[in-house]
Amino acid sequence: MTVNGRSRYGAELAVALKLAARAGDLQMERYERVEQIDYKSARDVVTEVDHMSEALILDGIRGAFPGDALLAEETGEHDAAAGHSASSGVGRVWVVDPLDGTINYANGIPIFCVSIALAIDGVPVVGVVRDPTRNESFAATMDGPATLNGREIQASTKERLSDFVISMSLAGRAAATRARGVRRAIRVPRSMGSAALALAYVANGRFDAFVQQGGLSTWDIAAAGLIAQRAGATVTNLQGGPWFDVTAATRTIGVLAAPPAHHADLLGRIAG
Repeated sequence: MTVNGRSRYGAELAVALKLAARAGDLQMERYERVEQIDYKSARDVVTEVDHMSEALILDGIRGAFPGDALLAEETGEHDAAAGHSASSGVGRVWVVDPLDGTINYANGIPIFCVSIALAIDGVPVVGVVRDPTRNESFAATMDGPATLNGREIQASTKERLSDFVISMSLAGRAAATRARGVRRAIRVPRSMGSAALALAYVANGRFDAFVQQGGLSTWDIAAAGLIAQRAGATVTNLQGGPWFDVTAATRTIGVLAAPPAHHADLLGRIAG
């Protein structure tokens, strides 16, 4: 519920936006170095940037909200001041991916992002995905609209599935057969190499839908899933259930985000 048109989570959103922008700036400062050096050294630079970005974000959150728990890709769980763990589903936990798309970054491909989310009692309430290469910040709170650089955005309203451009990655039994079935029904699939950014793109219709079967972690989806949802997409796991579970094991999560009118159809095609 908003108060006088303002989100209850305005302070948290402002902090997340600021820290994501600062981390993105740090990444861009070092991006040219990655483009100009050999792969072995590039990996070292990326590792350094990853850890520096995470430290910057975590320090900023601790300064603003010292009692909150933290769950971060590089350094894992940091318990809340009250003692509960970050993956307990209790209280406030910030979920951070400091650099999603590290392989792209290491190879000079300008598709990567910073992802910061806040979940309260297991429910995402704030999400920010920052693309520093395009100076774009996707954001949402659970009681407000999805925005891109402060402007309200909306998920795809295309009527025909055959016009859809989808971010798609399927795995498991008969994945190739199921992928062919989806490809026949849509216009074209794409793969970006940054799940958080691809999922955020559902929020403004750059992708009409996003599907990945497994391989995702909490920090890949916490912010972008909320943003897509608040933009009007239906977001679920691949069984049609809740998409967010802070207790889920690393690299085990699957997600489908799609316009409500086409979500069930796509879910059936993916399941085979």
